[in-house]
Amino acid sequence: MAKELLSGNEAIARGAWEAGITFAAAYPGTPSTEILENIIRYKEDIYSQWGANEKTAMEEALGASFTGARAIVTMKHVGLNVAADPLFSASYIGATGALVIVSADDPGMHSSQNEQDNRHYAVAAKLPVLEPSDSQEAKDMVLEAVKISETYDTPVMIRMTTRTSHSRSAVELGERQAPPAVEYKSDFAKRNLLPGNARRRHVAVEERLKKLAVLSDSFPFNALIKGKERVGVLASGISYQYGREVFPDACFLKLGLPYPFPIELFRRFAAMVDKIYVLEENDPIIETFARLAAPQKEIVGKEVFPLLGELSQDVVRASLGLKDLAPRAPLDGVPARPPSLCAGCPHTAFFYNLGILKVQSKGDIGCYTLGALRPLSAMDTCVDMGASITVQLGIEKALEKAGQTTRQVAVIGDSTFFHSGITGLIDVIYNQGKSTVVILDNSITAMTGHQENPGSGRTLMGQAAPKVDILKLVRDGLGIEHAYEVDGYEVKAIRELLKREMARQEPSVIVVRRPCVLLYRKARWSPARVDKEKCTSCKTCLRLGCPAISTDADGKSLINVSLCSGCGVCIQVCPYQAIAYADESGLHISSTTLESFAKGGGK
Repeated sequence: MAKELLSGNEAIARGAWEAGITFAAAYPGTPSTEILENIIRYKEDIYSQWGANEKTAMEEALGASFTGARAIVTMKHVGLNVAADPLFSASYIGATGALVIVSADDPGMHSSQNEQDNRHYAVAAKLPVLEPSDSQEAKDMVLEAVKISETYDTPVMIRMTTRTSHSRSAVELGERQAPPAVEYKSDFAKRNLLPGNARRRHVAVEERLKKLAVLSDSFPFNALIKGKERVGVLASGISYQYGREVFPDACFLKLGLPYPFPIELFRRFAAMVDKIYVLEENDPIIETFARLAAPQKEIVGKEVFPLLGELSQDVVRASLGLKDLAPRAPLDGVPARPPSLCAGCPHTAFFYNLGILKVQSKGDIGCYTLGALRPLSAMDTCVDMGASITVQLGIEKALEKAGQTTRQVAVIGDSTFFHSGITGLIDVIYNQGKSTVVILDNSITAMTGHQENPGSGRTLMGQAAPKVDILKLVRDGLGIEHAYEVDGYEVKAIRELLKREMARQEPSVIVVRRPCVLLYRKARWSPARVDKEKCTSCKTCLRLGCPAISTDADGKSLINVSLCSGCGVCIQVCPYQAIAYADESGLHISSTTLESFAKGGGK
């Protein structure tokens, strides 16, 4: 068989193809995004799509399973919170065609607001969870998940982590299994969870869990590996790889199916050793089961190994006192580089204006969340997808009750608005809020790498699709009279519109529209330049936080022409007209502002 070097996410995609899966759905979220982006390589055999959010993606995959098709749905760990409602129902319903759920956890919070351990969801929903330790296992476990799902009538979760998703290793490729025949057949007693049906299905879930516990004791990826010493290491996922380096002579019980926990297999392992170290990232899931299974055994777990962040070989050694974990020394001569909005980002002018107006925004999840950082410093909350609108409404109502007013706005991106912002805006309308909601529409899901969304005009499969017009949706669909659109590069127009709408005693929406600069930057655009004679070193332009703008040895502003996109925002904010386009023959960014809206005109 041929071998390829694949990331864990690429391996999951390959496994989906080999397993005969024909339907795939997801909402993009790091570290899971690349799974669907690689599944489209097999679009002749697998239909795939982005859902508006993880809940819709989960329900669509469940619907595909109802027909007998094999289906996979993928998401990052916090996405499973959104999909939890159908997840628990899917456990009761079971799987006609296989239903594989990939949850990519993020130990260390590389790109997330928490580092929850989604094995808890598997335990709570009473679903088997598989945990690969490398790319080969990631691919193979998709096939195992399909087999378990259809044999035991259950959805199956595969828990990836940032490290297993993004690290690469050799994978032996296989052939595609023939997918089963597809035909929808009604099954009221199984799929309609009225209380009478659900009670009977709960009995089936408990019986299924007993059978899965027996499977766990003989599951091929739950491997007992003998060593030279009577020291045992119980590990799952990527932690197994770290353990092999730190404990080369120990006995290992490597768990690829950590839940249901293999009680009898673990007891055989415990009898072989005098002491057991438990290596797992985040919460003590397998440690808890191990202590219950062998209470008399000396087990070392989270009292030594960290509960927070990722494990590594060095972290494991340091936890055991075998090595000091010194902080990384900065590279000589390389300055710190905090994250920032891109040069020419269409969100910059909006956040700059918030600073000028001394307004803090209630923020949301997206690349625009970087507007919270210096020098923009224009966002003081970020809770979860869609929370900007509802948090702002709660603040408004609480202050209103206390006889106070608020001069703040909610800010949300286009993809996040489609994901879970629409319902929050409905709450504003229904509860007669006076909030100003700003929707930053850059025509793409930018933060996770330019995935399509309902407003981008294309599907994951590359087909043209109808664009959802946010302004029409808000105005005509939800009935918000005061809904306006403004160009993301028009500094003054944005400011005037913000001032007017924040003073309004009715709900209003501002759509700040301009495609992501990385989608349409053209070489013929003219970069900006600084006239050193006119520059007074006032540093107003530096308040934009644009990566293309810095200062020279004399404190004068300096524009890096290799980074500058020619957006013209710095030209507009310079109070001394010291910045202009370097080449007057270049393509300048003309105003596309709808002047009637900016000036308070009609619809």
